[in-house]
Amino acid sequence: MMFHMGIHADIESSPSGAADLAGMPRGGPDACWLDRLLQTDRPEYLDRDDVDDDVKRGVIAMLDRVGALFKDHDRNARLVLDEVAGVADPRILELGAGHGALSRRLLDEHPTALVTVSDVNPDSVAAMSASDLGLNPRADVRVIDATAIDAPDGAFDIAVFALSFHHLPPPLAARVLAEATRVAGTLVIIDLARPPVPLHLIRLASMAPLAAVWPFAHDGLISSLRTYSPSAFRELARHAGVQVDARPAGFGPQVVVVRRGG
Repeated sequence: MMFHMGIHADIESSPSGAADLAGMPRGGPDACWLDRLLQTDRPEYLDRDDVDDDVKRGVIAMLDRVGALFKDHDRNARLVLDEVAGVADPRILELGAGHGALSRRLLDEHPTALVTVSDVNPDSVAAMSASDLGLNPRADVRVIDATAIDAPDGAFDIAVFALSFHHLPPPLAARVLAEATRVAGTLVIIDLARPPVPLHLIRLASMAPLAAVWPFAHDGLISSLRTYSPSAFRELARHAGVQVDARPAGFGPQVVVVRRGG
């Protein structure tokens, strides 16, 4: 994987650079001892090369179905479009699109939006290209590494990273904050919230029985252990040199708005 060298140098050369970030708890630098235990480096099925593609496709399909059932795709599209309400023909970049459902909603909800639908996984991109997204004249479906986006500064009006930011370890997460705001100015991250420890323990206990037998629950459990807190997002933003608005959340999704530093 090749990274954007300017961002790599900025983070590495800071006094508390990538080495410090690598050891940052997902609960942030001020996380309590128990919160520091509630995290894992274990990869999800979607991150593993030794897992059958059918299993991965099943997890992605279930994410799409759950998102449709609970109207997540609709809500997430509204969040993004509210940020560009004053732009006539917004240029939107979706990072880590997976199944592409959010981009479909954006295209449906805004008749003149231009959406670049991207993922780092070539198989996911191929599947989206073979779907209705590949036929939409306002959609550009392609492979993009969110840590090294092949686009000039200001190429987009907004970028969105929905429900997959937690896959990134802290040093790469900071690079994504810098890269996405370089090409878009504003990045909206929608992901699982990292709740206070008592609520987190309840959530993990409710998911654990199914995790051993259901790939979707397996990845959901690991996702919960890998998600970032508002404190962690603020630390990532400090390293990336960007501004972040991250507020606490309960069991619902966490919405984080990142903007290019002034």
